[in-house]
Amino acid sequence: MRVFFVVLARDASAVDRKMRELTRLGYPYVIICGEPVDHPNVVHREPRGKFDAINFGLSLVPFGIDVVAFNDVDAEIHGFETALRTLESSDAALTFVRVDVQSGPQLSFYSFLDALRRWIPIAASGELMLVRYEFLKRMLPLKGCKAEDSLILFKALELGGKVAFCEECYVTTKRTESAEQEEAYKRRTVGGIYQALSFSKPPFMVRLFYLALPFVSPLLLVSGKKGYYWSKGILLGFVDYLRGDMKGSWKPTYV
Repeated sequence: MRVFFVVLARDASAVDRKMRELTRLGYPYVIICGEPVDHPNVVHREPRGKFDAINFGLSLVPFGIDVVAFNDVDAEIHGFETALRTLESSDAALTFVRVDVQSGPQLSFYSFLDALRRWIPIAASGELMLVRYEFLKRMLPLKGCKAEDSLILFKALELGGKVAFCEECYVTTKRTESAEQEEAYKRRTVGGIYQALSFSKPPFMVRLFYLALPFVSPLLLVSGKKGYYWSKGILLGFVDYLRGDMKGSWKPTYV
């Protein structure tokens, strides 16, 4: 299968490292970067949200590509060929992979999330996501959404595509380091997921999960301080959506 990487970069800090990684993997790529970089494979695009970078980046996909691999610039890939084989063997429209964080609240959160995603595709991980180009073309342009990865997931499901979660392939990255930072992260992602749901029609079980989420999220309080901030972030994200927040980007409050 002919694969093309579209890499999303808010700034240029990790661009050189990502170019070396993709050169080693041997796949063609373009990096959509929020800062100018003098390199033929890096295209500057003023930051307007990842959904916008994806829409713009897909206009640069060469003719004849079968699979577009979305990758965050700061997410290092391990076992990419496994993810590609999973996409092929399962005849999936979309494959997303496991996210490996070394510290912080998300270390335990991903254990919880992955257990759910083995049964119901409730959320994708945009750090590395492989999508068949024929499906992508039917989704475009993406609407402004803070959870663009889940919007792509939900649209793939709406279009009748299969989704595969590949745990053998994973990316390493850094995320929030404190429970307070995790609250802001959850607020953005959950608010974005409800946006994505309003723009798509995923299967009933996915919609039922998010219908119930605000009501069951207080159960996370049993996890202590981090559970409190998980629950608070989820509820704030839901309230943001109910208040009409449909912005496609979020200024990060953690780095």
